[in-house]
Amino acid sequence: MNPITAIHTPAGADIQPVDHLVLAHDERRVRRKVLRARNGTELLLDLPQTTTLEPGQLLEAAPGQFVEVVAAEELLYEIRAKDTAHLVRLAWHIGNRHTSAQLEEGRILIKRDHVLKTMLEGLGATVSNVSEPFFAEHGAYHSHSHGDGGHALLARR
Repeated sequence: MNPITAIHTPAGADIQPVDHLVLAHDERRVRRKVLRARNGTELLLDLPQTTTLEPGQLLEAAPGQFVEVVAAEELLYEIRAKDTAHLVRLAWHIGNRHTSAQLEEGRILIKRDHVLKTMLEGLGATVSNVSEPFFAEHGAYHSHSHGDGGHALLARR
């Protein structure tokens, strides 16, 4: 098992990863965990605090040996509204149920949940099945820092 010694932000095409770590949205929020990359590379991640791994980041498992973080495709609902005001109201109802959501211009993405689908359709939303990487907003109480002075593994920029 390879302990992660550093987390790097993407530096360009000069670094070729030896493997890819494909993680769903919820799996990218980690502190201490054994992870298995696509080609079988086992990694031990042990951070001083919970961190969100971002797609494109490179985990250094040994000097010069990098594993790239990749966002997995997930089964989601794409929610569309009649207009901007309607989309804001739909977002409020989703947030009121403490549901993770990816907010974009013209649409909202959430993980599939038939109860929420029924509610949203009842509110006049168009709800479609999609499969794509999920990048939900982080809650107001979640630390989202990757390279602050408190980390033992500082992101190299």
